[in-house]
Amino acid sequence: MNDTEIQVTLARWLLSLVPILTLLALLVFLKWKAAEAGAVGMFVAALIAVFAFQTPTQTLAVAGGKGVWDAIFILYVIWPALLLYLITKRAGAFDALRRGIARFTKNELFLVLAFGWIFASFLQGIAGFGTPIAVVAPLLLAFGVRPVFAVAIPLIGHAWANMFGTLGVSWLATSRIVDLQNPDATAFQTALLLWIPNLLAGFTIAWLYGKGAAFKHAWPLVLIVSLLHGGGQLALSQWNPVLSNFIPATLVVAALYPLSRWKRYAEDADIQDRPAMQESRQKEDEQKEPIMGLWMSLLPYVALTVLTVVALVIPAIQSALSRLEVGLPFPEARTALGMTTEAEEPYSPISPLTHPGTFLLLSSLIAWLVYRARGFYSRWAEREQQQGEEQRGLLGEMLQNAVPASLSVVAFLVTSQLLAHSGQTQVLALGISEVAPASVYAFASVLIGIVGAFMTSSNTASNILFSPLHDTVAQAQPGLSQSAVIAGQSVGGATGNAVAPANIVLGTSTTGAGGKEGDVLRRTLPWTGVVALLAGALTILLRGQGGE
Repeated sequence: MNDTEIQVTLARWLLSLVPILTLLALLVFLKWKAAEAGAVGMFVAALIAVFAFQTPTQTLAVAGGKGVWDAIFILYVIWPALLLYLITKRAGAFDALRRGIARFTKNELFLVLAFGWIFASFLQGIAGFGTPIAVVAPLLLAFGVRPVFAVAIPLIGHAWANMFGTLGVSWLATSRIVDLQNPDATAFQTALLLWIPNLLAGFTIAWLYGKGAAFKHAWPLVLIVSLLHGGGQLALSQWNPVLSNFIPATLVVAALYPLSRWKRYAEDADIQDRPAMQESRQKEDEQKEPIMGLWMSLLPYVALTVLTVVALVIPAIQSALSRLEVGLPFPEARTALGMTTEAEEPYSPISPLTHPGTFLLLSSLIAWLVYRARGFYSRWAEREQQQGEEQRGLLGEMLQNAVPASLSVVAFLVTSQLLAHSGQTQVLALGISEVAPASVYAFASVLIGIVGAFMTSSNTASNILFSPLHDTVAQAQPGLSQSAVIAGQSVGGATGNAVAPANIVLGTSTTGAGGKEGDVLRRTLPWTGVVALLAGALTILLRGQGGE
């Protein structure tokens, strides 16, 4: 919990904005690599903390330590996800998967939506914490999607599921830190707002794939899926918010087979302009006969799904595995301007037995043992040698991709903690609340949620950071309901995951797109902006509704 007595001035507010604008400028406009931009952003945040917010070195050290600890949580997804990718790739599973799925349906756009939106949402519903990006991006790459698009598509596709996904972890965290006056109204309004990024995700992914022609071809599928996703979550939010995302996301995955039998999506869509696709894939497929079948190529992902569902959905097993927690103690931290961050012991503990990284590691081990026993690795290596292609060592390839990504994630999350511990994050939000009337603040709650997720790469962290502020403002401002601003914050926190630098790095590290983080951001940022406008406008309409 952060308490601040910092006087909010225009100068401090503008300075607090500088680190965020610096990251955006370096990544989007100057096209710097994530590691370089993250290091500069961290340095700028530290300088402003010391000279403008009078933050002592001890507080900087506490913030840095927490940032590194937060990064470990994400790195435990990146490294196992990269391992899973390399293990399946070196066995020839991606080639088999691509060919097998092509026999299942010839509609390329259907496949991109099925994996980039539907399967990514399902993974967010059960595992979360970056798993949809780390798993789906390499799959899309295997289907012939260009690396930048392979990262951008699941970033957009999974974002709507962040609040009630992962078995409602963000919803439960928000409920713990804020005394919700009307939980049913808050859940309903949050689910209603989340329908916006869900619907726009389907249409945006279609547009990224093939622009107007793909949009025209995909619209019936998008409406059906969004009705099940968004409508199902809205209805179930009034029964059990914890399961309100998992159940619809699972039902839509089950509906993929009958939808693929629909004549409209069983045949090739014949879309000529496909900017998201690599044209050379079809020729490569004709030359290579897969060394394994479709179901064998799906083994790692079936294992991942089964392990996750068993461990997290069955209450008795989930409770037993969650008992083991690992965390570090951090002391109280203060600044000379009155910003206080309470001591935490432990801070943000990790449950290793229920962490997505553990499920990814186990899935990698299962895949490696089965593929090795069946001789897939030796057969694939022999084929590569015959074609004159040299294969690097597994460890060398992992280090080449994972180390730069790890440095980037550490820099981004240390920056986030520097902003929070020095008071810059709070000044940004308080500055808006002090000058904004009820309608403007309702709209701004979405933007604040996006900023929080941009900095922390987490809907949960964004809500923990800003929900108490929204609660205070709602109590002080007539005509502003707590339910509406918490819902606005939550949809912003979910949507902001699509532009969070650490999440982008998670995708680029598993697709060989390192250094192209700015290119990914340029494709997810417009979608985020449109969602913010629409969700903000609806939050304004909801601002007086809540029944408190």
